[in-house]
Amino acid sequence: MQCRALMVGLLVLALAACSSAPKKPASAGGSGKSTGALVQGKGKSSRPGHCPEGSPYQAATEDPSTRGNYRAGGLYKPGVNDSTPSYVPDVACIPEPDVVDLPRSPVGNKSPYVVLGKQYQVMDKTKGYAEKGTASYYGSKFHGRLTSNREVYDMYAFTAAHKTLPLPSFARVTNLDNGESVVVRVNDRGPFHDGRVIDLSYAAAVRLGITQRGTGNVEVRALQPGDGNLLAAKPSRREQRAAQA
Repeated sequence: MQCRALMVGLLVLALAACSSAPKKPASAGGSGKSTGALVQGKGKSSRPGHCPEGSPYQAATEDPSTRGNYRAGGLYKPGVNDSTPSYVPDVACIPEPDVVDLPRSPVGNKSPYVVLGKQYQVMDKTKGYAEKGTASYYGSKFHGRLTSNREVYDMYAFTAAHKTLPLPSFARVTNLDNGESVVVRVNDRGPFHDGRVIDLSYAAAVRLGITQRGTGNVEVRALQPGDGNLLAAKPSRREQRAAQA
């Protein structure tokens, strides 16, 4: 089960990951055809030919039923298990976000802030930030819930929660065990769980191949505009096998 912690007050609607992976099954949530909203693709050149423009999954909208239901400074619906869809989305067709220069959100960037009795300082600058550690992910329980900067959590988009990166910002997350990587838009706070460095959307976790174990050994590297291609990870084992076939 995963749960996530929320910070007190309107300035921080944080969701903090804890315990293990979401459980199956659950409703598919965001299937359908759409060009998406916040996540914009880099064109079809880097994706399979069968992929449509934009994302094949309808962009999430806020689900009012996910408002509230948390203990102040504590956990969101601690007695409700998180879950994942009953099918695996076609992540090869989900476009990575464009790495662009964006102003910080007016909410979600309070610094310092306190969650579960621990204080965190939001980074002033992200250039040069890189960290290795454990990644977790979150799923259906939070689909349609507002993130810490009041965007909408979409488990079919490449996003992530981080404790100290500014919101929004961008990072490349690489699975150090298989070489898979993905660019994510950081728009949420968490995971407030010892030893974890980032909490990925369900789609990003599928892309990295960590959904079976629930966590993965990753490197998180902040991206600046123009860094997307320069910091591309080396070919994954899957890509190497495909090239040799």
